[in-house]
Amino acid sequence: MGNVVRIAMVAGEASGDLLAGHLIAALKAKLPDAVFYGIGGPRMEGQGFDAWWPMEKLAVMGYVDALKHYREISGIRRQLKKRLLEIKPDIFIGVDAPDFNLGLETDLKSAGIKTIHYVSPSIWAWRGGRIKKIAKAVNRVLALFPMEPPLYEKERIPVTYVGHPLADIIPLETNKIAVREKLAMPRDIPIFALLPGSRNGELEKMAETFVQTAKIIRERYLPNALFVVPLTTRETRLKFEMAIYTQQANDVPFRLLFGHAQDALGAADVSLVASGTATLEAALIKRPMVITYKIAKLSYWIMKRMAYQPFVGLPNILAGRSVVPEILQDQATPENLAEALVKLYEDKENAALVAEAFTDIHLQLRQNTAENAANAVIECLN
Repeated sequence: MGNVVRIAMVAGEASGDLLAGHLIAALKAKLPDAVFYGIGGPRMEGQGFDAWWPMEKLAVMGYVDALKHYREISGIRRQLKKRLLEIKPDIFIGVDAPDFNLGLETDLKSAGIKTIHYVSPSIWAWRGGRIKKIAKAVNRVLALFPMEPPLYEKERIPVTYVGHPLADIIPLETNKIAVREKLAMPRDIPIFALLPGSRNGELEKMAETFVQTAKIIRERYLPNALFVVPLTTRETRLKFEMAIYTQQANDVPFRLLFGHAQDALGAADVSLVASGTATLEAALIKRPMVITYKIAKLSYWIMKRMAYQPFVGLPNILAGRSVVPEILQDQATPENLAEALVKLYEDKENAALVAEAFTDIHLQLRQNTAENAANAVIECLN
């Protein structure tokens, strides 16, 4: 093969695609002849990645969803493993998606292929037993958050703290008026960003609740409020439009955007965000938010049993205290969410304290991630 470095990768959802896209760009600058293949999304493909399967195949939520798609996903993993063991890439990088990647990494590592897991599985949040599995699976972990490396160092697992790419991309200050002008939105009315999730399963669970919440805010509290809703795919947009129709909310002013989550969050006074990477984006844009989530009851019960972290939202976990409210599962009624959002909208003093806490987090995470990650990969290759 000469100098061609062959790098296999698997990313399972939009946040992983973003990370992997930046990493591929940074690696190409250092290894111009490298080739990249495996499972990935549009940002990776934009960098010349050869996607053997689209990443949507892996994007499932919680245990119950995973069981429904188990046969198809395990079929893909079997075929991928066979192909990678035959062609023996120089390195395999599993980007997040631990339920898919860790088992695959274990098999590849035991066949002599170097493996890196990019994004520490959330052992600090739940499933503490996972760390033993990780030790068997990887040559190195690339961690996005500062509280993670000590957990690996304790178990003698090689780890590199790389910071979070969103902290590099998002400016330290986002000017609300400027973003509103860019989106042609009024400067002086209450604007709420609604981020119901990036996957179909999340929209099925959250869309109607989000629509009803907006309705209640308009009817009971702020009759001139506007709602901006960034959606990542055609399917998720359709699901949200369907919810507007079924909840008879056609007269509520929703502005649906394709992507542009950061613009939506930047234009908003307050955001309602389904737990996940979007909560970190909202924190880096320094706006108050309510974090909410609903997953299948059984999945939630299992997660709760395994949790040893009092918060589910990254902003609160990173701050080590409750900075923004988390309203989850059965508590996540449209009434409760609307009340919490309006309270945050009215409390300007709290908004300043939230921005201060989130600025600290931003500075801590701003580490030039793609460059750090690329250097760690190259070190592993040598």
